[in-house]
Amino acid sequence: MLALAACNQKHPKENPEERKFRFEQIKNIKYYEVRRTFASGIAFNEIGFQQKPEWAIKFLSDTTVQAYSPTMNKMLNFDLIFSHEGVYNFAREWFRIKTISKDSLLLQRLEVNAKQIAKDVRSEVFMTFYSEDYIKKLKTTVEDLRKPRKIDTAYVQERVRLINSNIFDSTKFFAATNPVQFKSTNKIISVEKISVINKLENRTASYDYLYPEYEVKIQPAYKDFVHTISAIVDEKGNIFVYRFTAMDDYRENRKKVLQGILDVYLKKLLVVKPGNTLGFTHSSVIVLDLIGKK
Repeated sequence: MLALAACNQKHPKENPEERKFRFEQIKNIKYYEVRRTFASGIAFNEIGFQQKPEWAIKFLSDTTVQAYSPTMNKMLNFDLIFSHEGVYNFAREWFRIKTISKDSLLLQRLEVNAKQIAKDVRSEVFMTFYSEDYIKKLKTTVEDLRKPRKIDTAYVQERVRLINSNIFDSTKFFAATNPVQFKSTNKIISVEKISVINKLENRTASYDYLYPEYEVKIQPAYKDFVHTISAIVDEKGNIFVYRFTAMDDYRENRKKVLQGILDVYLKKLLVVKPGNTLGFTHSSVIVLDLIGKK
């Protein structure tokens, strides 16, 4: 009898009476995410990471929701699991529901580890959704609503001004959402951009522009060598050695050698297009795997 009573007892976190929101009023309304920002209201943060709206959702009941899968190109059903104080889990993500109406939704995306909500920037992402009917009423499109806004442009312009005025100041570094591009003008050199996306290490698509990496092969070179370095590409396409591994006694000499490789091979044999964000060209940091064969 005690076991039966325990099984029937509702856990406080799962008590439907504690739910602040009811989804019956918005049942079967399809919503598109039109804006995603940090707590600042800006889509970019100080290192250049850009929040991009891409979700579409439809609540089918108080316990089921559909969410759009970009990989499968269709809406998929997920359990809508209530936790506490407006916090829900669906589509393998945690959210705090801030407001709901037939026209719009505001969700706060949360980072949850070991059943604890992270109290930092990872849980300060806000997602605004508009319903199909509301978008029609506004006489616009999802694509237009998802474009960066004036506040984003102004922020990027200021960050670009700061980094271009002092390219070696690491506190001003700003990743280019359109990373540096290289085009070879000589057959002895080739450049390939390496994707650093890794699901096991939680490296998402944003890593490819936040930490762009390139494999540079030179043959023939003045000698055999393999160097992995960080380099700065300024707004004019000039390349400078930034970080590398070397013993203190040989550091200055190693830096001269590495800068020489950049000047002799990359600067002379490649067309370098610097990175840009929202059309603003600016300095950015890249990783170069330099491989030379004599």
